[in-house]
Amino acid sequence: MIIEILKRYLILSVLLLTGCSTLTELRLDMTDKLFGRELLDIPAELPVITETNKVKLNWSNALGNTGEYDYTPVLNAGFVYAANAKGELTKLNADNGKQEWRIETEEPVSGGVGFGGGLVLVGTSRGNVLAYDVNGKLLWKSHVSSEILSAPRYFEGKVFVRCGDNHIYGLDAADGVRKWVYTRKVPALSLRSSAGIVVDSGAVYAGFSGGKMIALNADSGQLLWEATVSTPKGVTEIERISDITSLPVVVGPVVYAVAYQGRIAAVDRRSGQVMWTREISSYTGMTASDNKLYVSHALGSFYALHDVTGKTFWRQGDLLNRRLTAPLVLDGFVAVGDLEGYVHFINIENGQFAARIQVGDNAVMSLIAGNSPSELIADTRNGGLYALSIEGSAVSKSIESPQAPSLIKESEAEESESEPQTSESAKEPSRSILFQKQKPLLSPETQEGVSGPGIVLPKSQ
Repeated sequence: MIIEILKRYLILSVLLLTGCSTLTELRLDMTDKLFGRELLDIPAELPVITETNKVKLNWSNALGNTGEYDYTPVLNAGFVYAANAKGELTKLNADNGKQEWRIETEEPVSGGVGFGGGLVLVGTSRGNVLAYDVNGKLLWKSHVSSEILSAPRYFEGKVFVRCGDNHIYGLDAADGVRKWVYTRKVPALSLRSSAGIVVDSGAVYAGFSGGKMIALNADSGQLLWEATVSTPKGVTEIERISDITSLPVVVGPVVYAVAYQGRIAAVDRRSGQVMWTREISSYTGMTASDNKLYVSHALGSFYALHDVTGKTFWRQGDLLNRRLTAPLVLDGFVAVGDLEGYVHFINIENGQFAARIQVGDNAVMSLIAGNSPSELIADTRNGGLYALSIEGSAVSKSIESPQAPSLIKESEAEESESEPQTSESAKEPSRSILFQKQKPLLSPETQEGVSGPGIVLPKSQ
């Protein structure tokens, strides 16, 4: 009882000291201090590189101010859909960047744009989900519990939305009628992020505070499993923050997630069993391609890991404190944006810089794939949209060259490269899904408990 009173007193004291009138404002204030506009650590000066490839700016467009929100555009059928904080939704031709239409949603759009089933989807700060057709006509509006900080997702006739209060909704894509809702308590202290959801093969995956990741049945919203990606550590409440603030990554029978001030983990999609973990912290997240995981470390280093073991292929350490975006894999390269408007292109074989370009002096918020395997589209903090392509193939260089990746020592304010930890149950041949021959987990036939072809879902708990 005394401990509970002390906890409440601590929270109240923090609220009063920061001048924040609500927990939402406290989370925003704390997040801004860690990842916001004021620089707590000086970004590393960019090294001079010998470019092996050239980057071309194909087109650019000004979308409008983004305010306090993070945005991600979406590309579909040769068109890019993007939004701004004013509430304008824009459709651009992906070949030349020319505007097809721009409409007023009449509400501040607070997250990225989603697309699916012929619907262009956005969420607003007033807690409304708006669905438009490809011509910009409003089809329906659905109200949810709070602001929507991420892109809505579409899957098999449903729209899935995550709110800032940790509610996840399944809506009917035809009219926006609520089908189900999953609720989760918001802790007193957590990072405010635009972490959304991933929908794959009938399951909805989401990461939460305290290093937890869940899987929901997309048809019913029932909890399939909950996995512990990372366990909070430290003495103070801020030290103990270990939130999953980025999107999970699904690769076949495995889903990966990474926590800020925590770990990266590989999780069996059938059971929620953690297969291996690695002490790497990330705020913006990772991506996967060809048996590699590419992770943007919270302190600015950039990793390529083996997706089965978690061991390091290479590490690029020349981007410290540059607040890297989630990475994007291109044809032979992996790209990442930073806080000064630079987009860095890195050779996927050895981690060397292949090229870089500055698209402005504002931070890059997100990168998405463009119209070709060598093209990307970058969205910046001031509302700029830039289509870039890297010319030529990735040419491997010796890692003995002057621009080879730097190895960061623990004394240079980064976690030591600890060996990946395999869970005891994952070591057992009967429990592992990657280290033995067994019946394929991905099957084309539809079975009971499966929403469409893909992974066989466990029964809801």
